[in-house]
Amino acid sequence: MKTKIVLDADVIIHFIKGGCLSLLFDIFPEYSYIILDVVYSELAANSSTKLQIDNTLNLLKNRFTKETFAPRGDSRMEYARLRSVLRLGRGESACMVYCRDNYDVLGSSNLRDIKAYCTENQITYLTTIDFLYYAFIRKKMTAAEISAFISDVQRQGSHLPDIDILTYIPTNVI
Repeated sequence: MKTKIVLDADVIIHFIKGGCLSLLFDIFPEYSYIILDVVYSELAANSSTKLQIDNTLNLLKNRFTKETFAPRGDSRMEYARLRSVLRLGRGESACMVYCRDNYDVLGSSNLRDIKAYCTENQITYLTTIDFLYYAFIRKKMTAAEISAFISDVQRQGSHLPDIDILTYIPTNVI
Protein backbone atom coordinates (compact mmCIF):
# COMPACT_ATOMS: atom_id res chain seq x y z
CA MET A 1 0.00 0.00 0.00
CA LYS A 2 1.38 3.39 -1.00
CA THR A 3 2.11 6.00 1.66
CA LYS A 4 -0.31 8.93 1.71
CA ILE A 5 -0.06 12.49 2.97
CA VAL A 6 -2.78 13.13 5.54
CA LEU A 7 -3.60 16.85 5.66
CA ASP A 8 -4.62 18.66 8.81
CA ALA A 9 -6.72 21.83 8.66
CA ASP A 10 -3.93 24.36 9.15
CA VAL A 11 -1.93 23.33 6.06
CA ILE A 12 -5.05 23.42 3.90
CA ILE A 13 -6.03 26.84 5.28
CA HIS A 14 -2.53 28.21 4.66
CA PHE A 15 -2.57 27.08 1.04
CA ILE A 16 -6.07 28.48 0.51
CA LYS A 17 -5.06 31.82 2.02
CA GLY A 18 -1.90 31.80 -0.08
CA GLY A 19 -3.99 31.21 -3.21
CA CYS A 20 -2.15 27.97 -3.95
CA LEU A 21 -4.43 25.11 -2.92
CA SER A 22 -4.04 23.29 -6.23
CA LEU A 23 -0.25 23.69 -6.05
CA LEU A 24 -0.20 21.80 -2.74
CA PHE A 25 -1.05 18.57 -4.57
CA ASP A 26 1.63 19.11 -7.22
CA ILE A 27 4.49 19.37 -4.73
CA PHE A 28 4.58 15.61 -4.17
CA PRO A 29 2.89 14.16 -7.26
CA GLU A 30 4.10 10.69 -6.32
CA TYR A 31 1.86 10.69 -3.22
CA SER A 32 -1.88 10.67 -2.83
CA TYR A 33 -3.38 13.10 -0.32
CA ILE A 34 -6.28 12.58 2.04
CA ILE A 35 -8.45 14.66 4.31
CA LEU A 36 -10.13 12.84 7.16
CA ASP A 37 -13.84 13.47 7.64
CA VAL A 38 -13.07 14.97 11.07
CA VAL A 39 -10.80 17.61 9.51
CA TYR A 40 -13.22 18.17 6.65
CA SER A 41 -16.01 18.90 9.17
CA GLU A 42 -13.83 21.47 10.93
CA LEU A 43 -13.11 23.23 7.63
CA ALA A 44 -16.66 22.91 6.26
CA ALA A 45 -17.89 25.41 8.86
CA ASN A 46 -16.58 28.10 6.49
CA SER A 47 -18.64 27.88 3.29
CA SER A 48 -15.90 29.39 1.10
CA THR A 49 -13.32 26.94 2.42
CA LYS A 50 -15.75 24.03 2.03
CA LEU A 51 -16.42 25.02 -1.58
CA GLN A 52 -12.70 25.14 -2.41
CA ILE A 53 -12.08 21.76 -0.77
CA ASP A 54 -15.09 20.19 -2.49
CA ASN A 55 -13.97 21.55 -5.86
CA THR A 56 -10.46 20.20 -5.30
CA LEU A 57 -11.78 16.81 -4.20
CA ASN A 58 -13.85 16.63 -7.39
CA LEU A 59 -11.02 17.84 -9.61
CA LEU A 60 -8.36 15.54 -8.15
CA LYS A 61 -10.46 12.43 -7.49
CA ASN A 62 -7.57 9.99 -7.80
CA ARG A 63 -5.04 12.10 -5.87
CA PHE A 64 -7.06 13.82 -3.10
CA THR A 65 -9.77 11.95 -1.25
CA LYS A 66 -11.87 12.26 1.87
CA GLU A 67 -11.69 9.26 4.19
CA THR A 68 -13.70 8.32 7.24
CA PHE A 69 -11.82 8.18 10.52
CA ALA A 70 -13.31 5.23 12.42
CA PRO A 71 -10.71 3.99 14.91
CA ARG A 72 -11.18 0.65 16.63
CA GLY A 73 -9.66 -1.03 19.64
CA ASP A 74 -6.29 0.43 20.65
CA SER A 75 -6.61 3.21 18.09
CA ARG A 76 -9.93 4.29 19.54
CA MET A 77 -8.42 4.38 23.03
CA GLU A 78 -5.41 6.32 21.74
CA TYR A 79 -7.65 8.88 20.06
CA ALA A 80 -9.62 9.30 23.30
CA ARG A 81 -6.37 9.71 25.26
CA LEU A 82 -5.09 12.41 22.90
CA ARG A 83 -8.42 14.24 23.14
CA SER A 84 -9.03 13.97 26.88
CA VAL A 85 -5.64 13.66 28.56
CA LEU A 86 -3.50 15.75 26.23
CA ARG A 87 -6.46 17.98 25.25
CA LEU A 88 -5.56 17.99 21.58
CA GLY A 89 -7.98 18.95 18.83
CA ARG A 90 -10.15 16.44 17.03
CA GLY A 91 -8.37 16.93 13.72
CA GLU A 92 -4.81 16.71 15.02
CA SER A 93 -5.67 13.68 17.14
CA ALA A 94 -7.40 11.86 14.29
CA CYS A 95 -4.60 12.62 11.83
CA MET A 96 -1.88 11.44 14.21
CA VAL A 97 -3.64 8.17 15.09
CA TYR A 98 -4.43 7.55 11.41
CA CYS A 99 -0.80 8.16 10.40
CA ARG A 100 0.47 5.99 13.24
CA ASP A 101 -1.78 3.12 12.22
CA ASN A 102 -1.19 3.41 8.47
CA TYR A 103 2.46 4.59 8.35
CA ASP A 104 1.44 7.71 6.46
CA VAL A 105 2.89 11.24 6.42
CA LEU A 106 1.17 13.98 8.43
CA GLY A 107 0.80 17.45 6.94
CA SER A 108 0.40 19.83 9.90
CA SER A 109 2.00 23.03 11.11
CA ASN A 110 0.69 22.69 14.65
CA LEU A 111 4.09 21.70 16.04
CA ARG A 112 3.13 22.44 19.63
CA ASP A 113 0.54 19.65 19.47
CA ILE A 114 2.11 17.15 17.07
CA LYS A 115 5.90 17.23 17.31
CA ALA A 116 6.48 15.11 20.44
CA TYR A 117 3.82 12.57 19.49
CA CYS A 118 5.10 12.22 15.94
CA THR A 119 8.68 11.83 17.14
CA GLU A 120 7.66 9.25 19.75
CA ASN A 121 5.62 7.27 17.21
CA GLN A 122 8.03 7.71 14.27
CA ILE A 123 5.47 9.61 12.20
CA THR A 124 6.95 11.70 9.41
CA TYR A 125 5.39 15.14 9.35
CA LEU A 126 5.60 18.14 7.05
CA THR A 127 4.73 21.71 7.99
CA THR A 128 3.46 24.35 5.57
CA ILE A 129 7.02 25.70 5.40
CA ASP A 130 8.29 22.21 4.56
CA PHE A 131 5.80 21.99 1.69
CA LEU A 132 7.01 25.41 0.49
CA TYR A 133 10.64 24.25 0.75
CA TYR A 134 9.91 21.23 -1.44
CA ALA A 135 7.94 23.43 -3.86
CA PHE A 136 11.08 25.56 -4.16
CA ILE A 137 13.46 22.59 -4.52
CA ARG A 138 11.21 21.05 -7.18
CA LYS A 139 10.97 24.40 -9.01
CA LYS A 140 7.23 24.77 -8.49
CA MET A 141 7.69 28.15 -6.73
CA THR A 142 10.42 30.78 -6.67
CA ALA A 143 11.86 32.29 -3.50
CA ALA A 144 9.94 35.51 -4.28
CA GLU A 145 6.67 33.59 -4.69
CA ILE A 146 7.24 31.83 -1.36
CA SER A 147 7.93 35.14 0.36
CA ALA A 148 4.72 36.58 -1.12
CA PHE A 149 2.80 33.44 -0.07
CA ILE A 150 3.99 33.78 3.53
CA SER A 151 3.12 37.49 3.58
CA ASP A 152 -0.36 36.83 2.15
CA VAL A 153 -1.08 34.11 4.71
CA GLN A 154 0.19 36.27 7.59
CA ARG A 155 -1.82 39.27 6.38
CA GLN A 156 -4.96 37.12 6.53
CA GLY A 157 -4.38 36.27 10.18
CA SER A 158 -2.63 32.91 10.07
CA HIS A 159 0.68 32.35 11.79
CA LEU A 160 3.62 31.36 9.62
CA PRO A 161 7.23 32.06 10.49
CA ASP A 162 9.23 34.51 8.39
CA ILE A 163 11.87 32.34 6.78
CA ASP A 164 14.40 32.60 4.02
CA ILE A 165 13.70 29.57 1.85
CA LEU A 166 17.28 29.67 0.57
CA THR A 167 18.62 28.79 4.04
CA TYR A 168 15.70 26.73 5.38
CA ILE A 169 16.38 23.18 6.55
CA PRO A 170 13.27 20.96 6.29
CA THR A 171 11.75 19.22 9.30
CA ASN A 172 11.69 15.80 7.63
CA VAL A 173 12.90 14.35 4.38
CA ILE A 174 10.44 12.27 2.42
